[in-house]
Amino acid sequence: MSRGVHGTHNALDDPRNEEIGIYVNGDLLPRAEAKISVFDGGYLIGDGVWEAVRLHNGVLVFLDEHLDRLWMGLKAIDLDPGMTREELTDAIWRTLRANDMHDHVHVRFMVTRGVKKTPSQDPRLTVGGASLVIIAEHKRASPETRAEGISLFTSTVRRGSPDYLDPRLNCHSKLHEVIALNQAIAAGADEALMLDIHGFVSTCNATNFFMVKGGAAWTSTGRYCMNGITRGKVIETGRTAGIPVLEKDFSLTDVYDADEAFVTGTFGALTPVKSVDGHPIGDGKGMGPITQRLEALYLEAIAQAVAAKER
Repeated sequence: MSRGVHGTHNALDDPRNEEIGIYVNGDLLPRAEAKISVFDGGYLIGDGVWEAVRLHNGVLVFLDEHLDRLWMGLKAIDLDPGMTREELTDAIWRTLRANDMHDHVHVRFMVTRGVKKTPSQDPRLTVGGASLVIIAEHKRASPETRAEGISLFTSTVRRGSPDYLDPRLNCHSKLHEVIALNQAIAAGADEALMLDIHGFVSTCNATNFFMVKGGAAWTSTGRYCMNGITRGKVIETGRTAGIPVLEKDFSLTDVYDADEAFVTGTFGALTPVKSVDGHPIGDGKGMGPITQRLEALYLEAIAQAVAAKER
């Protein structure tokens, strides 16, 4: 874990990651030798989509949902991956087996349009097919981050309208989120909270945002944010258990008055928020009771997914 960095992607150091093999277009390469061309569309113009999944007890949890979202993105940008879902899944398992990985693993797989004849936006200048990179790392979320919680700062950068870059598209173009995060870091916060085009709370720069008020969990409508798989599972399992989980418009005024707040993501699961724009959330000390219950329900959903695959 990098010194001085505190956020939802903090991971415990694991020396095994120095020796991992990385999948690059059919080859498994040592970490230091894993490279793509400088003419690759993903590098040149961010032309690609990606997903990340967790390996729990030998099971890629919620893989189907992640593949559904990946293929939705591929269709949206007219990118032919050159393989089926089954072939991509086989490539992921090949990478995991080569690295002798079984548990507490984070897998990111990225599909770009491939190598260009010359630097250009034009997809017709692509030479050959799509590029696929799979990075699987031994990765446990930092318990310190979960215990302490994170601070958020509201960025001036808005989550955009679907008519110019759909926020639900998990694409390689993340510059607006990087700018938002840089603003938050400069303000002394850990990560950025982002509003939608109407000024309502949307999401964070790399996770989905929830607040709790009056025993109910609130999250955005989903129209202007990445519809995270973890976000969806928290909504589903919470409602099934009788916890009101509302998808609605709400403002920073509501957030500042929240009883609890947390963010969700594939890597960190549920991480408590201790403050927003300097306003303490609840007692500002870790997870509140509703967040704890929702976390337990989410972890149970993972356990059920693992058990179903093991049968």
